[in-house]
Amino acid sequence: MSLDIGSKRTGVALSDETRLLASPLITVEETQIKPWLEKIKNLVETHEVAEVVVGLPLNQFGEEGKDALNIRKYIAALQDGITVPIVEWDERFTTVQAERSLIESDFSRKNRKKVIDQIAASIILQGYLDRLRFKNQKEESTWDEE
Repeated sequence: MSLDIGSKRTGVALSDETRLLASPLITVEETQIKPWLEKIKNLVETHEVAEVVVGLPLNQFGEEGKDALNIRKYIAALQDGITVPIVEWDERFTTVQAERSLIESDFSRKNRKKVIDQIAASIILQGYLDRLRFKNQKEESTWDEE
């Protein structure tokens, strides 16, 4: 599962069991940490999630700013509230990618607002899944350099 935590809502995405494909799931319309955590815990349990990938908004130089510090509060709550591993993932430009994707798909501005966070969460998760697959393929490679 991945989370795109924003100032007003959190986009949630899930992968398939093979860990190949990320899909949007839901938008959580909660910002207060305790009720937010309860909703996320429920999703983790309901979908039998093995790992949670949280998008960390870094600036263009790869450094943490004010937004990242705010997300760290949610990450800390997750670490205290759920038992599955939590992975931080660079989410730079995922909302921009999501917006472009929805515009290209001809979504109206009103409908984009409803799903953009879910799409951003899917982009975060797909990037993570692709990285895992690449890492596994590299480790399984039998090609030796001479």
